[in-house]
Amino acid sequence: MFKPSMLSLSLVAALGASAAPAMAADDFALSYNLSATTDYRYRGISQSRLKPALQGGVDLAGPNGLYAGAWASTIKWVKDSGGGANVEVDLYGGWKGEVAKGLTLDVGALAYVYPSHDLAVSPNTGEIYGALSYEMFTLKYSHSLTNLFGFADSKQSGYLDLSASFDLGGGLMLAPHIGRQSVKNNSAASYTDYSVSLSKDFSGWVPSLTVVSTNTDAYVGANAKNLGKTGAVLAVKYAF
Repeated sequence: MFKPSMLSLSLVAALGASAAPAMAADDFALSYNLSATTDYRYRGISQSRLKPALQGGVDLAGPNGLYAGAWASTIKWVKDSGGGANVEVDLYGGWKGEVAKGLTLDVGALAYVYPSHDLAVSPNTGEIYGALSYEMFTLKYSHSLTNLFGFADSKQSGYLDLSASFDLGGGLMLAPHIGRQSVKNNSAASYTDYSVSLSKDFSGWVPSLTVVSTNTDAYVGANAKNLGKTGAVLAVKYAF
């Protein structure tokens, strides 16, 4: 039987209507992204039953480090749980800026929404997060304000992760990652995930290869598939 998985990427975070004077149009910038992947993994757990997924998003960069965005992906885990959602929609917003020489702070809120999910315990999840980045390293903590992805009585769950991004030259980037998901009142569903990704930017087209693994077999999809098993994920993303 499928056990609700960790999803990606948000409490519908508005940038917040400011009382400041009207902003010029060039204070804002829109960007878009589209991607296809052989497996949608989030925090190490497959959201697509180890099958391909299509994804896309839009981001708004505002003045003084403010930002907001939306992102969506096809999924299978809600249907495996007896629900009806085919899509995950993430909505997010926050602020990012340098707080000391070389040190960047990123704080915000994120809502994961599963339209027409029809599950007894809602998988819709709201988190707040904070991240500190220094040179190539980023340490981030995400904290749930609601039940976490369909786990009952799981408010105040947390995810702590450390990642890095190494420029290998010629557009090649190497990104190792380790994270720890703690599910409140459900230690059996808590786990650690690991990954390492290699990507290259070809003028906005970014193919990547990621090896991902976890130390859990508690997340099981249709046909008893272990959704946290070690695997290789191929993806291509186009940003414009």
